[in-house]
Amino acid sequence: MLQIREHRITAFELVEDGTLRCQGKLCVPNIDGLSQKIMDEAHCSRYSIHPGSTKMYHDLKKVYLWNDMKRNIAEYVAQCSNFPIS
Repeated sequence: MLQIREHRITAFELVEDGTLRCQGKLCVPNIDGLSQKIMDEAHCSRYSIHPGSTKMYHDLKKVYLWNDMKRNIAEYVAQCSNFPIS
């Protein structure tokens, strides 16, 4: 964190509200199932007509960033009983 505050690592930014961002994306820590909650919200949103893993990943990567994000989203969508397997 010290390197980020001192601007030695330029891809990351510690914002005044205490959030960590990487190239403008909100870095999601691996705690309390936060990434799972984000995927639940994105999946159940009335604005997202049941997205497949590719669309869901592209939509979420515009705003969020976490380790193994693409794999987590693919596994999440694969477990959904409403998603047809092609």
